[in-house]
Amino acid sequence: MVNRTQSLVLGFFAVAWIGLVIILLVEPGIYDEAMKLPAGQHRVADVAFLGAISAFIALLSLGVLRRWRWAFWLILVAFLFGVLRVPVSILELAGILAPAGPAWYVLFQGILGVAQFAIGLVMLAGYRRSGTWGT
Repeated sequence: MVNRTQSLVLGFFAVAWIGLVIILLVEPGIYDEAMKLPAGQHRVADVAFLGAISAFIALLSLGVLRRWRWAFWLILVAFLFGVLRVPVSILELAGILAPAGPAWYVLFQGILGVAQFAIGLVMLAGYRRSGTWGT
C-alpha cells in the first residue's frame, strides 16, 4: 500500500518526467545547451538523455515503492536542496544571472523548486512521526 508521502514523491516524479518530455519536444535546445552540444540536430543525444533520466527516475520510483531507506534519504536531501532553485530563478528572471533558458523554463524550474522543498518538508515531518516512508 502506498502512503501519502510515497504518493507525493511519485506524483512529483511523474510531473517532472512529463515536463522533461514536453521540453524535449518543444524546446530541445535547452538541454542541448546544458549538455554543451554544438548547434544542430541532436536527436540521438536527446533520446539517450531522456532514456538515462527515465531510468534514474524509474530506479528512484522503485525505491519509493519498495521503501528503500537509501532512496528516502537521497530524495529527502535532493528535495530539501530544491529550495535553492527559487532564488536562482528569481535572479535569472531579474537579469542578474544569465538565464538557463527562456523565461517560462526559468519560472518552471522555480516552481519545481518550491514543490520539491514542500514535499521534502512533508517527508521530514513524516520521518519524525513514523520513520522512513512512514513505516
